[in-house]
Amino acid sequence: MSTTESSPTPAKRNGGDLVVESLTALGASTVFGLPGQHALGVFDALRRSALRYVGLRVENNAGFAADAYARTTHGVAPLLVSTGPGALMTLAALQEAAAGSAAVLAIGSQVPLAGIGGGRHGYLHELTDQSASFRGVVKSVHTARTASQIPSAVAAAWESALSAPHGPVWLEIPQDVLLAEVDVPPVTQLDATPRELMPRPELIAAAADRLTQAGRPVILAGGGVVRAGAEAELLALAEQLRAPVATTFGGKGAFPWEHPLSLRSWLEDRYTTAFLEDADTLLVVGSGLGELSSNYHTFRPRGRVVQIEADLGKLESNHAALGIHADARTALAALVKEVGGRDGGGVGTAYVPTPEAAVSDLLARVRDRIAGQHLDLEQQVLASVRDALPDGAVSCWDMTILAYWAWSAFDPRRTNALHSAQGAGGLGYGFPAALGVAVADPARPVLAVSGDGGAMYSIAELATARQYDLPVTWLIVDDGGYGILREYMTDAFGEATATELTRPDFVALAESFGVPAVRTSPEQLRTDLAAALAAPGPSVVVLPAHLRMFAPTHLNS
Repeated sequence: MSTTESSPTPAKRNGGDLVVESLTALGASTVFGLPGQHALGVFDALRRSALRYVGLRVENNAGFAADAYARTTHGVAPLLVSTGPGALMTLAALQEAAAGSAAVLAIGSQVPLAGIGGGRHGYLHELTDQSASFRGVVKSVHTARTASQIPSAVAAAWESALSAPHGPVWLEIPQDVLLAEVDVPPVTQLDATPRELMPRPELIAAAADRLTQAGRPVILAGGGVVRAGAEAELLALAEQLRAPVATTFGGKGAFPWEHPLSLRSWLEDRYTTAFLEDADTLLVVGSGLGELSSNYHTFRPRGRVVQIEADLGKLESNHAALGIHADARTALAALVKEVGGRDGGGVGTAYVPTPEAAVSDLLARVRDRIAGQHLDLEQQVLASVRDALPDGAVSCWDMTILAYWAWSAFDPRRTNALHSAQGAGGLGYGFPAALGVAVADPARPVLAVSGDGGAMYSIAELATARQYDLPVTWLIVDDGGYGILREYMTDAFGEATATELTRPDFVALAESFGVPAVRTSPEQLRTDLAAALAAPGPSVVVLPAHLRMFAPTHLNS
């Protein structure tokens, strides 16, 4: 008998292992998702990997969590789902990721190879063309039909998601390819570094010339500034030019809220719109001047516009401009250098008495307009949330009246600290997004804000919060229905239809998941919310309140 010990049988690897190994080689540490029959090959491979898996209860919510994780880390968030219904359930989340430029790499399974091609073979979850459902939503669609194609397909999808502008991508792999045994070495190295989107020098020179010669330069900073990490460059340029800066709702935090040149984010305000229109040169960075950023397309610039935009489709899509197709950080850095080498020309000379005084006057007029509408409760609630939230904490907001207030009036106190669903505008974003942020940075508390209608989209994820013990406090503003739609319909038609909702006892429901909960009041909100945020693990705070929106200004323009 031989005394030599036999070597252990090496573990069999399959196509799912190639997916997991490829993600790991590209730098992934965490994946989100929900398993399904056709995707079991890749989920089994997770067991043999060092990747951290965070499973949610609904695919759409898993997509929202991945979206916020990508926004928080400025990286790629892998999302693993199954074929057919599982895949299609991600579409609303991927639309939000596309609108918010979040780099979500969605990997879905497919029916076996024999069922692909449009035939009606009767496979479980079969669609005539599954990938067609995604082409109008994501940046790019990828398919791997053999095991050898998987690493390159994952790398190509990763590079697409992370190329400027960031965005979601879709990769699908048939069930039998994921399950098939492979006899190739493990994937250890892949390169998917995107090409940096640099500005053309002649355009930077022309933009610098217009800005330095301007008497009333103004800057509008969008979400592209935050995604590019260009806050320092924006601040440097604004101070060189003495140019007032407004931020879009997606760009909140791009510029210090209390800076003397900060116009803040009152974009749904006619005074702000007029201020932007009056600029003799308006620099728009990282924004397409879409519906919300242009006060519902009432913005009519009277001066020249310079636009820096990484998304080629948004360049000059709404207003004629000197268009610079570039990443916000590289373009702003080039402008800082170019402007710094000039004598300043006419910068700020047309402001009476100073740019800083013009900013102060504008903000005073905005405050007076809001004060005249007797919205003390709404301002009290928003102030209580701000006071209770630690300066370093992140907040995630659903489509609810308090979030609409926050878009304009909330100081995030740091960059990349406020995320919302204002891009695509679907319900249910706030709580699962907050879970994604907490996964990315579990050392800090995270606040989610929803209305009672939006909260019902995400109730199942209370189990996720409890399972992973994530430090998310969920503020649910309970007004008995779809509050903003109630206002819209009442204003337009005299009464509301289909807006009133039967809802559960949210406190009792949260406690049934093992999540501490409390019912509060506007007077007690600051104290109760601060206590919940300071406690470990998840919690729920329910605020029964009917909040109103401030009056719009675009309807009379």
